[in-house]
Amino acid sequence: MQNRALIGLIIAAGTCFNLNANASDIRVTYAGSMGKVMDRALGPAFADRQKGNYQGQGQGAYGMARLLASRKITADVFVSITPGPIQILKDAGLIDSAIPVASTSMVVAYSPKGKYAQQFAQAKGSDASWLKVLATPGVRFGRTDPVNDPKGQNIIFTLLLAEKYAGQPGIADKILGGYQNPAQTHLEGGLLTRLESGQVDAAAGYESEVISAHLPYVTLPDEINLSNPAMKEKWYDTASFSVKDGAGKDKVLRAQPLVYYAAVLKNAPHGAEAGNAFIHFMLSDAGQKMFRQYGYAAPKGDVICSQ
Repeated sequence: MQNRALIGLIIAAGTCFNLNANASDIRVTYAGSMGKVMDRALGPAFADRQKGNYQGQGQGAYGMARLLASRKITADVFVSITPGPIQILKDAGLIDSAIPVASTSMVVAYSPKGKYAQQFAQAKGSDASWLKVLATPGVRFGRTDPVNDPKGQNIIFTLLLAEKYAGQPGIADKILGGYQNPAQTHLEGGLLTRLESGQVDAAAGYESEVISAHLPYVTLPDEINLSNPAMKEKWYDTASFSVKDGAGKDKVLRAQPLVYYAAVLKNAPHGAEAGNAFIHFMLSDAGQKMFRQYGYAAPKGDVICSQ
């Protein structure tokens, strides 16, 4: 590893993971936004190196975490965006530790052939212009369900922070039409496909997945894009909202920096060795190069380790 921060991260992770493990077959459950880097790059490359088989399954990270926690599905490795879904598996007794493997930021992607493409192309994330375009009557905005997918939560946090940053109180609700608006929410795996096909004009996205999809987007400042852990106390911690969970109870959600964490599950069908080997590969020079090629930034934050 050439990146000193990454070297330190791996050393710290050594107390929680056996990163020298070697195994062949692997089953990885991941946040749906990671579909391309997982299924086109990391998974096949790992399988080729190990002379084994790779199986990937992706959808909203909270939803997948709940399926794993309830033992309805199994995996060797779970890769989540933000620590929230990781906590579900810790509470279920399925993992002890998780390690950052990449990071990203929130952006607003738009259709290059859409009716509002020119307005989005001219908008700046550093002022209120992008908010005004999103709030334009007739703009079809797509996002994911905040109950089941962190990205669905993160775009709400971004808009709430943008109100403060741009001095535009009330514009988040004008854009969203309510936190759980069924007219805007779509499944994680198909949101950018809807954007590409013109079913929506703009969509909430992570910079990594939007770059992977070769779509244009509006870049947002660190104060609101959730990419910078250094902004957590001053900015991110000021954003929160409530949604109804599956039982109809109010649940308060709070913003977290956009870091991807990987964890080996205790009921891994191919054993802990396979999971450790895959995490080792993601942190290797080759794995990090693939992340960069698909628009991901380097890992940020600390290892989550309860041992």
